[in-house]
Amino acid sequence: MNPHISKINLELAELRQVLITHPLYAQVSEIHDFQTFMEEHIFAVWDFMSLLKALQRGLTCVELPWKPTGSPTTRRFINEIVLGEESDMDSNGEVASHFELYIEAMKEIGANTKIIESFLALIENGHSIETALNEVEINPETRNFVNFTFSILQTNSIHQIASVFTFGREDLIPEMFIQILKEMESKGQKNISKLLYYLERHIEVDGTDHGPISLKMIEELCGDDEQKWLEVLESAKAALQMRIELWNGVSQKLMQLSAV
Repeated sequence: MNPHISKINLELAELRQVLITHPLYAQVSEIHDFQTFMEEHIFAVWDFMSLLKALQRGLTCVELPWKPTGSPTTRRFINEIVLGEESDMDSNGEVASHFELYIEAMKEIGANTKIIESFLALIENGHSIETALNEVEINPETRNFVNFTFSILQTNSIHQIASVFTFGREDLIPEMFIQILKEMESKGQKNISKLLYYLERHIEVDGTDHGPISLKMIEELCGDDEQKWLEVLESAKAALQMRIELWNGVSQKLMQLSAV
């Protein structure tokens, strides 16, 4: 393994451990817990697509006239992820993005989709990301999470964007959620099939060779530039810290609701 990648993994180990052992996971066990979780997490599902599109724009040719851009391996990697995330198949064989799959799962489970829908309407009407986030009722940690993502995007620094994508947005929804849902299904719970499909599909897609190729992408973007490697590390740390804070906010919300 590239020594820079090894160093980054070592530096991120403590933050990853905090995420792996986060108390939030043990709190999500009933339908209303999943509803609360999804109403905040949908914003992370949404802004992931902007990270991906920024990589597609920076690492493939999306202009006219077309010309071969960057590494063919990286081009294929990015385009494969775009295909899977933006145009996957739902459980009925219909084409849908993972964001749309998540929205449908929210509706089926009874979660509130009006907040994310209001946010997107504000964006379509020309409001800035920051303004739109301030107009909707979400946790401050969720608001900060999305603002952080777009602060990275606004740098136009493709290696930092790739760092957040690779190290900060890896699959952090544990398989234990699937086991909880399957147990609920076995007990007669009827409105969870779409969420179960989304989680299983998400883990299946992320379980391919995306990890190694994304690391190769980082290597190609940084090369021998020590400053870029340092910026990759700092961006990755910041991204994981923002995810921890996002989880902290959802955890706190669940505790408050359980105390009512």
